[in-house]
Amino acid sequence: VQLQASGGGLVQAGGSLRLSCAASISIFSINVIGWYRQVPGSHRELVAKITSGGNTNYADSVKGRFTISRDIEKDTVYLQMNNLKPEDTFVYYCNAEMIRGGVKFDFWGQGTQVTVSS
Repeated sequence: VQLQASGGGLVQAGGSLRLSCAASISIFSINVIGWYRQVPGSHRELVAKITSGGNTNYADSVKGRFTISRDIEKDTVYLQMNNLKPEDTFVYYCNAEMIRGGVKFDFWGQGTQVTVSS
């Protein structure tokens, strides 16, 4: 599975960005697609995820500001980020989690930098 992430950039506090994660396979075949973020040298934290059934989960820090969605025809998952804050400045990564025969497989896209200026 290949994931192509895009949409990062520099934005002022209060602004918006939309990240895209395009998958090389049907997103219906992927159990969970999520967005994570990471400061270099630190761990990756979950931002939001969406299951193949359409259920979503969000980190408390982004609830009410970020929305994860998908376009099935384009095999793409989006992360709409509104009311951005300087503390949202991270490299954002797209992740695909697949479970086959009881074994979990993780696939990662390349990171996309989001920088929020105050």
